[in-house]
Order: sequence, then structure tokens, then C-alpha cells
Amino acid sequence: MSSADTFTGLRVLELTTTIAGPYSAMILASLGADVIKVERPGGGDDARGMPPHQASESAVFHAVNRNKRSLVLDLKDPVGREAFLRLAETADVVVQSYRPGAADKLGLGYAEVHARNRRAVYCSVSAFGASGAAAGLPGYDPLIQAVTGMMSMTGEPGGAPVRIAPSLTDLTTGMWAAIAIIAALRRRDVTGTGEHVEATLVDSGFALLCHQIVGMYATGIIPGPLGSASPITAPYECFETSDGWVMIAAGNDGLFTRLCTALDVPRLAGDERFVDSAARVRNRVALHAAVQERVGVYATAACVQRLREAKIPVGPVHDLREAVEHPVAADRGTVVAALGPHVLPMVRLPIDDAGTVNVYPPRLGQHSGEILREAGFTEEEITHLLALTTT
Repeated sequence: MSSADTFTGLRVLELTTTIAGPYSAMILASLGADVIKVERPGGGDDARGMPPHQASESAVFHAVNRNKRSLVLDLKDPVGREAFLRLAETADVVVQSYRPGAADKLGLGYAEVHARNRRAVYCSVSAFGASGAAAGLPGYDPLIQAVTGMMSMTGEPGGAPVRIAPSLTDLTTGMWAAIAIIAALRRRDVTGTGEHVEATLVDSGFALLCHQIVGMYATGIIPGPLGSASPITAPYECFETSDGWVMIAAGNDGLFTRLCTALDVPRLAGDERFVDSAARVRNRVALHAAVQERVGVYATAACVQRLREAKIPVGPVHDLREAVEHPVAADRGTVVAALGPHVLPMVRLPIDDAGTVNVYPPRLGQHSGEILREAGFTEEEITHLLALTTT
């Protein structure tokens, strides 16, 4: 049985935009669920308008919406809302990313869905959640990186706060939402009843910082930026070669000893300043200078070869194109090639064979008629519903 068959027969209604919510639904879709992406008339998902574009296709939208079908409904109109609730009667999951309270005001909240379908699992995705000090506040990934403290630890010492390039809290929130949904579906197997689960960007941000938070309580020290270095061991950072950069991760005493031998500075291994990980962290500046002096004489390829022969974790610092065109990415099937002209490639989900692209991201409203017919709507009802989305 393929991973892509895991949730065959499961129906998901998705009312989300941008990255976090769509990513959660795409995970379920790539595991075989029938995901119906319900979009607003006009522009649809906000991500459709986000650059960069190729042949009017947004790379952001393309990245997190494969294996779905698109249905356009005007949910501000009572007829559109009723159509959605009729679809919810046969859904296993509803996932939405409205600001907390907004779905309830529309009449599409958990209470309304649960009244029509007690087996439906309802997942709300938001920045700060529906309760607490920041309840209902809007938020995007970089804001969450800032308020959770993540940004204060990123970048070089003494520099300005730096955003981590990937939309890290968006994507991990999508993962947590998918996990929460899968767990709720398992509980439904036992109870027969769906429930309301939640995933938030702020919770995801704090979860990513778990060992930094515990370390702060252990030491009383508030961590700051260390560039590419780590607060738990050294040398565990980037060093400049004669023609580029390498990352060296000599994370324990044995690796450090081998590194010193490979770099022809065995005396460093016997230096009391560097006797163990804790000592090396305390004396990181001096250690970095000593290692940098030796690494700097090598070209990147020669340095990597020399240290790998000594079985030391090391790698070049690639730019993005170098990374995705490297044999490692090819061997892992990271990039799923485009199957036709004017179609962007995909990035494989790291779940067994669930990287299969069965359906490319849908055009806005591409499957509206098809979905409504499957749900038993008459041709007259379908005509009326679609007319509401074009006026």
C-alpha cells in the first residue's frame, strides 16, 4: 500500500489561504485525501497573487496546493454558505484559517458544522489562537519569529535582528495542524464524534525553540545571535575557505580530536581551553580563530574532501540552485520535475512516496461544477451558485 493511498476516501474541505493552512491540507491530499479548496470569488487564495509568477502561476501558491480541487463559493451570500454546509455534511475534515471568530460570524464555525455533521473534525489555524493575551490578533510568519524571540537569536552578534528565510512557523504550523487532524480522526474512530482542534503560528514558533527555552532556564542566560555557531558545542559553525565557505560540525570530543589531526594542528586537542564541549563553547572565539587559520588555506572542495576522509561532518555552504542540483537532492527525489510546459516543478514531501504529484495546483474554480454535481446539487442550483461568483 502506498503512502499516497493512506487517506483514500477521506474528504477535506479547506477554507484557508497563504501558507500554513494550505500546507496542512496539502499534506492530507498527498496522503490520498480528496481536498476541496473552497475559494472566494475574484482572486481566490491570497497566495495566487503573490510573486514570483511564471505564466501567471504564483510560485507560493504552487508550492502548497497540489493534489487539490478548487471550488469557488460566495460565502458572504446565504446561498453560498448553505452550499458549503451541505458539502460539510459529507466531509471528514474542515480546516479554516479565518481570524478567530470570523468563521463563527459567517455561520461557518465549529458549532454550525458540528450541528450538520457530528463526525467532522474541525481544525482552526491562526496566528495567536482564539484565547489568551493575543487572542485574535493578526499575524504572519516574520511577526511570529519576532515575538517568540527567534529573530533575536538569528544573525551575527551585534547585528540587526534577522528573519529566517523559510516561512518556518507557517510551514511547521501546517505540519502541526495535519498532526492534530490525524490524531482527532483516530479519536473519532473510538468515539464516533469529531471535535475542534487548533494549530497556531505562535505555538509552533515556541515549539521550535524548545531546547533554547529550556537552556535559558538551566543557565539563566538569555541567548543572543551566534551567526552559524551553536551554544551547545564547538566547533559547530561555518568557516571561510580560500574560495567559499564550509560548515564544520565537530559535535563531540572524538570528532574534535580527529578534526585537529586532519587540519595538522594536533596540539589543539590537548589544549586545556578545548578539553571538552563545555570548554570549547566558553572559548569559542579563540577556537574559531585557530580552526579558521587552518581551513582558510584550502579551497572548499579540498577542505571538504580532507575532512570527510577523516569522517568529520562537513559540507559546503551551497546557494539554493547548487543545493537542489546537488546529487543528494537528486538521489532523494527532492524536486519533482514539471510534467508539462508552463508548469512549475514541485518539492517532494518527506513522507515515503507521498511526494507523488497526482494533480497540479488547481486553477481558480477549476472543479466547481464537478464538485457540486458529485454532492447532488441540481444543474439549476449549480448555475445559480456559479452566477453568484461571477457577479
